[in-house]
Amino acid sequence: MVKLILRNQEFEVKAGMALLDALKKSNIVPEAVIATRNGEMITEDEILKDGDVIKLVAVISGG
Repeated sequence: MVKLILRNQEFEVKAGMALLDALKKSNIVPEAVIATRNGEMITEDEILKDGDVIKLVAVISGG
């Protein structure tokens, strides 16, 4: 399993799927977050591996 952490929430998804699919499955808007694994930013097409912990940082935009 892969853990997605956004603020105080944790989501678990299956390993082997792309980050983009994992976000959609967890009802997280991909454009609204930046994903990091082990402190490094990862892209939406990154394949998630078993045991990964992905930290999601909310992106705040304003004008």
